[in-house]
This record gives sequence, C-alpha cells and structure tokens, in this order.
Amino acid sequence: MKQFFQRTWARLHQIKDAPHAVAGGVAIGIFWGFTPLTGLKTLFSILTAWLVRCSRLSAVIAVTFHDILLPIWPVVLRWEYQLGFWALSHPHHLPPKLSSSHLHLADLFHWKTLGILGPMMLGSCLIGLPVALISYWVVERLLERYETTHHRHLIAPP
Repeated sequence: MKQFFQRTWARLHQIKDAPHAVAGGVAIGIFWGFTPLTGLKTLFSILTAWLVRCSRLSAVIAVTFHDILLPIWPVVLRWEYQLGFWALSHPHHLPPKLSSSHLHLADLFHWKTLGILGPMMLGSCLIGLPVALISYWVVERLLERYETTHHRHLIAPP
C-alpha cells in the first residue's frame, strides 16, 4: 500500500504543469471517483479537466486512485445512498433497510422517487465535493513546497 502511494505521488511530481493545474486535476479525479458512474468516471474526469484547463493526466491518476477503495466500495456506495436519501426526504429520515428481495431493476430508474441512483448521485456529490476541495488544497501546497525545495537545490551552488 505504501508503495502504491509513493508511485502515485511520484507520477504527480513528474507532470510538467503548474501546481494549480495538477491539484485541480487531482480534485476533479477525486470528485468523479466518488460517483457511482462506473465506466464513465475516467471519461468525465478527462472532459471536466479539459473544460476547466486543468491537468488531464492528474485527473486520470486521481480517478484511478479510487481503486484502493474497491474492497470497501459497496459500503461507500451505501453511505452515499443513505446521505442522498436523507437529504432528499422530507422530513429527513434514513432509508429503510435494504434487502435483495425488495430490490428490482426498475427501482434504479424510477423517476418519481428518483429511485436509487438519484440519492446515490446526490450523496456522492455531498461526500466527493469536500474531499475534492481538501485534496486540491493539500496537493497544491505539497507541490508548491516540492517545487521551491527542488528549485532551490538546483539553483544553490554545490
């Protein structure tokens, strides 16, 4: 696990772009990584990074970083659904217990109650946005520090 973090961080250091652009790409990738849009996360990350002129490579690296969560992804999706359901319900309450006998494919797309995907998307935004903003701030600060120490080392006489 430690090697995975080190390799990912090393890849971010190698991107030849401003810290703001790399950190923006990371934040975009983190945000889209929380959504339940399996198969489309990378595409949406690239498109969003391109639209806001951030590093597309760092967005791809960050969205694939969510592969670490794969073993616990069902739990994360359940939290997203519960949070989204709670936010959409009036008065606010958590969803009923989920059982496979009551789950039907049509429930995923039922527009009247927004089904399962509506609350899950809202919950993923409510979780993903703060995590993305924090990751932007942390990555930008770390990259700026790395740049100043790295450039000082190159400029300083031997």
